[in-house]
Amino acid sequence: MSGSEPSPSAPQPQLERSVHTTGAVLLGLGSIIGTGVFVSLGLAAGMAGSSILSTLALGGVLALLNGLSVAQLSADLPLSGGTYEFAYRHLHPWAGFSAGWFFLWAKSASAATAALGVASYALELTGATGGRFAGATVPLALLLVVALTTLSALGIRRSNRVNAVVVSVSIFSLLLFMLVGLPGAISQWGTRIPLYGIDWNTFQGGRKFFEATALIFVSYAGYGRIATLGEEMAEPRKTIPRALLLALGVAFVLYAGVVVTAVGQVGPMDYAELASRTGAPLEQIAVRMGHPWLAKILGVGGVAALMGVLINLVLGLSRVAFAMGRRGDLPRVFARVESVHRAPFAATLFSGVLIALMVIPGNIEITWSFSAFTVLVYYALTNAAALRLPKDRLLYPRFLSALGLIGCLSLAFWVDWYIWTVGLVILIAGVFWRVSWRRYAWRKHQEALGREPKS
Repeated sequence: MSGSEPSPSAPQPQLERSVHTTGAVLLGLGSIIGTGVFVSLGLAAGMAGSSILSTLALGGVLALLNGLSVAQLSADLPLSGGTYEFAYRHLHPWAGFSAGWFFLWAKSASAATAALGVASYALELTGATGGRFAGATVPLALLLVVALTTLSALGIRRSNRVNAVVVSVSIFSLLLFMLVGLPGAISQWGTRIPLYGIDWNTFQGGRKFFEATALIFVSYAGYGRIATLGEEMAEPRKTIPRALLLALGVAFVLYAGVVVTAVGQVGPMDYAELASRTGAPLEQIAVRMGHPWLAKILGVGGVAALMGVLINLVLGLSRVAFAMGRRGDLPRVFARVESVHRAPFAATLFSGVLIALMVIPGNIEITWSFSAFTVLVYYALTNAAALRLPKDRLLYPRFLSALGLIGCLSLAFWVDWYIWTVGLVILIAGVFWRVSWRRYAWRKHQEALGREPKS
């Protein structure tokens, strides 16, 4: 089946380079600051207990290592698709396909978590959490997926303007939460929770500590959106590394401030219980602090932030589907660029359908844990690809990518066994899909040329 690869000389659909550094930073922050800070930090606190700051730092270091690999790969190869393209070119076509396939499922799960989070915060904000609205979370999340998929189909310029607004609103709400709650929270850390170090009882339990670190890592992982949209970045060799590292730095400062405030106010177990039960823990913490007005602002900030995540995830998913369609790993209709808005309409619609399927079960913790496993495998391939870059094209020392690879593989299997079992089943299904689809596409190509396909 030598005809499975597209001809290098054939013209390929291209996207417009219209995103500069500020827009790229906002895209990164729009993907990072959302599900992580408004939902999953609480879930991680329940697993790590008083070691939550240690897991936050460990997850941040791993995110930085991966971010450096992403930065140099995307600066060297600024195309849509991110690690799908990197692994395809630097490792092996099967490694590239595996990265793209895992990305589609991982980020669909992340997007479903964001959609469910938006619905939870919106219902909390309006007080419509009981009675006839008790089962409204999933339908509202599905409606939001439809709306934001439609927005993304109108092109990246419109999406970027909306993203800038929602990121600004969400950051303002988090800064206000810290300004009001941090003084009282810090006074509690010394007596209730150790400010530094590790709770060795939690650490020696092993699984929960590292599972919490995996969840924290995924909370940072939105920086990869800058890479998957690499084909739309102006001056990519400068823009991508600068924007990626700035986005990570801002995210770490905000995460640390929110964790210290939330855990200092209510303790790690109550923080986790609020995240799991309501999906809107920061709102509830503000109420317990005696500031219902702050809860309203956090509700608006949470809705805005999670909407930003969802917009950026739809964009990222559609660009990977676009790249996979361009190479023939998905139907080539996904590689078509709509002429008016210069956006891959079919790929965007496909991304919305995937997210909607993930929303239907309605369980935030399961979708986020599944995302953690698949994202860690995806970034392991990113680091492996970075290790294959020629020395004269490296931006950072090679050993940093090696540490990132070890870190990702070390954490991937600390999530619950049924999560990574499902992940492996999905990978096997992907293998069958690629073999079957490319054989079918090759046969249709031969028939179009008037040739008899060989058996």
